[in-house]
Amino acid sequence: MRMYLLAHNPTDSVTEGFLPAAARLGLDVTVLTDQPDAHRRVYPETEILECDVRDFRSVVTRISTLPRPDAVFTNSDHLQTQAALAADYFGLPGKDWRVTLRTKDKAEMRRHLASVGADTVWSTEVTDAAAVADLAALDVPYPCVVKPREGVASEDVVRVESAGELVARCAEILGRRSGAALVVEEYLPGELHTLETLGDGHVRHVLGGFHTLVSPPPYFIEERLTFVAAHPEPVAAQVLAQLDALGVGFGACHTEFVVHEGRARIIEVNYRAIGDQCDLLLARLLEIPLFEHILRTHLGEPLPAELGARRDRAARLDYPYAESAGTLTAAPAATELDVDGVRLTYRPLRAVGEWHEVYRTNRDYLGVLRATGTDQETVDNAVAGFLAGQRWEIQP
Repeated sequence: MRMYLLAHNPTDSVTEGFLPAAARLGLDVTVLTDQPDAHRRVYPETEILECDVRDFRSVVTRISTLPRPDAVFTNSDHLQTQAALAADYFGLPGKDWRVTLRTKDKAEMRRHLASVGADTVWSTEVTDAAAVADLAALDVPYPCVVKPREGVASEDVVRVESAGELVARCAEILGRRSGAALVVEEYLPGELHTLETLGDGHVRHVLGGFHTLVSPPPYFIEERLTFVAAHPEPVAAQVLAQLDALGVGFGACHTEFVVHEGRARIIEVNYRAIGDQCDLLLARLLEIPLFEHILRTHLGEPLPAELGARRDRAARLDYPYAESAGTLTAAPAATELDVDGVRLTYRPLRAVGEWHEVYRTNRDYLGVLRATGTDQETVDNAVAGFLAGQRWEIQP
């Protein structure tokens, strides 16, 4: 069976998750990408073909010249609609392109949830620099949040406190992101969480979620994610109802939401598996073939009624990150440790000697520490001990 996988840059999810899973399933994989050289450096044994993957017409045309597909798949935020349209064109299982578009476009997501009575959040779009000045005349609820309409990884997501700051922030972001559109929406208070789901269009499994610690305002850098085996039933029910309203139900979905005074409200829906190595941790923690399950849905196979996932373990991920621009001059190497029964896996995300700007996003991550164990206190102690013994140095 042949699967075409759409991708931009190489990611750990594909390199360590989906490609090995595809090999275990016996799939012939062709990666279609607009960055072929980057992918060939990471996995030279896989067939890599150049394609303008942002254009669904180019994807359909490219696949049409190749052996007939059995699945078209992507785990990229940016390519879900293209993959959905291509799968539909070839009569293959896949996500509804209307739903992928609805979840990717944060403004459309807000409009849709409001139109069906699922949730109403004050929001407005800024589609070009000329519209920025008009913001000062709007009755904006402060504080509010500015974000790219189709952004990822908290990039250019910022909390603002006044009309003057709002105008300045929007002008600054659009000055750097030519052609982008922004969403301005009311700030939703509460603790940040995620819900991870997997469905085949008929059966939906809740894999659990995470409690996310973010950096202090005005930015939203994810510093730590602590595994939550099961959110309180009323909270999970509210999030699932909003996902139903959006039409989400096929394949993997990573949903971010806040809970305030018992009310759960969606921040954003990422209609793919959670990234930043959280998916790798989930597969290990739950002891299920997570990546195979995801790929099988795109091959048209039903999910089992029960996944057999473990629910009796604790885990967290920590992300040391740069707070200033400069050259990384010292950092720990990749490490695997067992401390008091806690399995620690550290992976560097930036090489020593590299110079980087500071982005106030997940792109500032220097490394990721994954930890799994039998109880949260032991996991937390092992993580604290490991991080205290490491050093990351940045020279301006």
